[in-house]
Amino acid sequence: MIELHGLANVPAVRRLIELALDEDLGRGDVTSRVTLGPDGPPVLAELNTRETIVAFGIDIAAAVFALVDPRIEIERHCPDGARLDKGAVLLSVRGPAHHVLAAERTALNFAQRLSGVATLSKRYADAVAGTKARVVDTRKTTPGFRALEKAAVLAGGCGNHRFDLGSGILIKDNHIAACGSVRAAVEAAKAKAPHPLRIEVEVTNLSELDEALAAGAEIVLLDNMTPGQVEVAAARAHGRGIIVEVSGGITLATIGDYARAGADLISVGALTHSAPAVDLGLDVRA
Repeated sequence: MIELHGLANVPAVRRLIELALDEDLGRGDVTSRVTLGPDGPPVLAELNTRETIVAFGIDIAAAVFALVDPRIEIERHCPDGARLDKGAVLLSVRGPAHHVLAAERTALNFAQRLSGVATLSKRYADAVAGTKARVVDTRKTTPGFRALEKAAVLAGGCGNHRFDLGSGILIKDNHIAACGSVRAAVEAAKAKAPHPLRIEVEVTNLSELDEALAAGAEIVLLDNMTPGQVEVAAARAHGRGIIVEVSGGITLATIGDYARAGADLISVGALTHSAPAVDLGLDVRA
C-alpha cells in the first residue's frame, strides 16, 4: 500500500487524484515513451514557484508522483501554508524520467490551483487585519475539490463557512419566497431545527432585518448592502446580541469598508470560484 500524507489520505481525495491521473494518462505518455523508453534515465526534478505565494497542495502533488510510480523519491521542502518567495522549491522528486514527467502536469494542476486559493485568501485576510471581522468562504467550490479548496482557504488565513447543506441552517431568498415571508421561514426553522444548529437568515434591507430579528433569527446575513447600510443594520443586530455576516459583490478594494462598518463575518465566494492559479513549474535539474 502506497503511503500518502495529509489530505491525500482522505479516500475521496485519493479518488480525485486517481481520476485526474486517469484523465491525463488514460492512453499513456506517448512522448516520453518514444523519447525516453519504458522508464528513462533517473532524474532529479524540482517543483518551484515563479512568484510570491502561499503554498498549498504539496502533499497532493507528492501523492500524484507516488501513485504514478512508488519508486519515485519525494522530498518536501516546506509545509502547506508556507509563505514563499519567487524561486523557492516546494518539493523535489527523483526517479525514472518517464514516470516523473508523466506525473508532472497533474501534480502542477493541483498545486497551482490550491496555492492560488491560499494566496488569494491571504490577501483577503490581510485586508481586514486590525478589525474584528473574519473573512470566510462559501460553497462556491470546484465540484469534487471542496475539502481541498476549503483547506487552502484556512491555510491563507481565512475561515470556512458551511461545508455542505447539512452543516447549518441558512435561510436564503428562495426559502423566504417559498415560505411567504422572512418571519414564516424563521418560525418554521425554529420549530423544526436540531437544537445545536443556529438559525441564520439572509436579508436585503432594513425591513427584512427587523422582521428576522423579531422572529428570533440568531445570525443575519446582510446581502448586497452598502457599507453605510451595513453600519446601520449591524448596530441594530448587535444591540440584540446577533452575529452579523455580510456578502454580495465584496472585493479586495471594498472589504475593509465592510469590516469597519461592523461585520463579524464577510463571506467571499471569490476565494474559491475566482482564485487565479499561481505560476509553478517542474524543472529537471539532473
